[in-house]
Amino acid sequence: MRFLFFVLPFFMASPAFAQASGQPGIAAQLLPLALIFLVFWFLLIRPQQKRIKEHKEMVSNIRRGDNVITAGGLKGKVTKVVDETELEVEIASKVVVKVARSTIADVVGKPEPVSNNKKSGPSNSNKKKNSKAA
Repeated sequence: MRFLFFVLPFFMASPAFAQASGQPGIAAQLLPLALIFLVFWFLLIRPQQKRIKEHKEMVSNIRRGDNVITAGGLKGKVTKVVDETELEVEIASKVVVKVARSTIADVVGKPEPVSNNKKSGPSNSNKKKNSKAA
């Protein structure tokens, strides 16, 4: 038992040694918070900002004839662009509703552009190829 009284003080840390180690600096304390913020920025905040920007661009580019889906789930075709905040959407035959642009969730399909080519048949180059083959 007497042995423990002599050996035990060597294994205990002295109070002066504990104070000498000191606390970590302010930079070391803020580094984990900064890393967490960076992870949240690149995984959550930045992608959400990109989605919002793309949605605003999509909504501003809606034209007559576009097939759209509203936030309420209605599918329809844009028949008229009233102003920069409203659209008229045909959701069934002869059923037209006014919707706010901000409620458009997605543009499903854009109509094909009208070509300037007035010929309805095959082009002349195809006719020449067909006549040579015969």
